[in-house]
Amino acid sequence: MKIGRYFSKEEFRCTCGCGEDYEIDPNLVLVLDQLRGDLGHPVKITSGYRCKKHNDSVGSKDSSQHRKGTAADIISPLYKPKQIADMLEKILDGKGGLGRYKGFTHVDVRKNKMRWGSN
Repeated sequence: MKIGRYFSKEEFRCTCGCGEDYEIDPNLVLVLDQLRGDLGHPVKITSGYRCKKHNDSVGSKDSSQHRKGTAADIISPLYKPKQIADMLEKILDGKGGLGRYKGFTHVDVRKNKMRWGSN
């Protein structure tokens, strides 16, 4: 089921294979759609929604944005994580969460501004 211009709901499913039902925040889809349009190239969601068991297994907190359907970790074969993060910084316009990692970029649509990482 398509939930944005470029994404399907299935791309956000928990990767542990649990099949748990979930909702994705429409604002997250809007941010990712804008990023995809600006890049002119697809991005892959490596972690979207996480069930409690999967979230615990990766050492994340119960308050994780992934548990709420408001976060995604993404990669691109054509762009480095730093380039993706720099573009998302502009799209988020001083809001949401942005994590800069060596191999991927985390983005979320929390209400407050939160930044971490160094790439």
